[in-house]
Amino acid sequence: MKKFIAMTAACYLMAGCVPVFAGDDFAFNLTSDFYSKYVWRGQLLNDDPVFQPGISVGYKGFTFGVWGNADLTNYTGNSGEFTEFDYTLSYSGKFNPDGKLGYTLGVVHYQFPSSFLDTTEIFWGLTYDTFLSPSITLYHDIDEAGGATYASFGISHTIENIIKVSEKTSANLVLGATLGWGSSEYNEWYWANANDSDKSVTRSAFNDLALKASLPFALANGWSITPSISYVILVDGRIRDADTYAKSGKTNGSNYFVAGVSIGKSF
Repeated sequence: MKKFIAMTAACYLMAGCVPVFAGDDFAFNLTSDFYSKYVWRGQLLNDDPVFQPGISVGYKGFTFGVWGNADLTNYTGNSGEFTEFDYTLSYSGKFNPDGKLGYTLGVVHYQFPSSFLDTTEIFWGLTYDTFLSPSITLYHDIDEAGGATYASFGISHTIENIIKVSEKTSANLVLGATLGWGSSEYNEWYWANANDSDKSVTRSAFNDLALKASLPFALANGWSITPSISYVILVDGRIRDADTYAKSGKTNGSNYFVAGVSIGKSF
């Protein structure tokens, strides 16, 4: 609990201090997210509410960010404690300054203070500025799950100013969908290890489909608040059969509804 309070206080303290250091070439972003459960790439990691703060700094295409997950109940035995920290360094740009095709390259390190093995992934992605904003991002583990590859295919559409309260307060409706694919090495590491008696998941497959709707409200002075709802589906039958939470009877199945709200501040 002490770590939870300390990091939360530090994030909000930085919100007041960051503008002193911000310049034309720097961009800072602070987020405080609350979700009804924690689902990652189709895997239910916590079926109870979580708090996920993050802070990032950008400079001429480079971005460095720190993100954490804190359990708010004793569902996993870690009430009030941070169970995960992610450290991400990336670079984003366009192949042509005036073009529509963009790219991102980066590395992310996953640290788990109380469970799991820490590991590291490199990733690259492509985006195209056109109808439905298609994107693809590939993650390659270079550490504990060496050789594991996960791909995320996404589309999204924004309806602008669906709600307008005032000149400084309005909201867009953002609709999106992502489809995840795991290599045989990825599925063996993340799914077969959870159920060693069933090795049938050690094959490549489309694992999960996530549908999301969010309503980001742009407020004054760089603040925003974004309520959202998501529905996550495990699409591969063998992956569903290996879902430890579903088999334990702790959940009603391998499809998950997630509600949340994000509070953000940009500088």
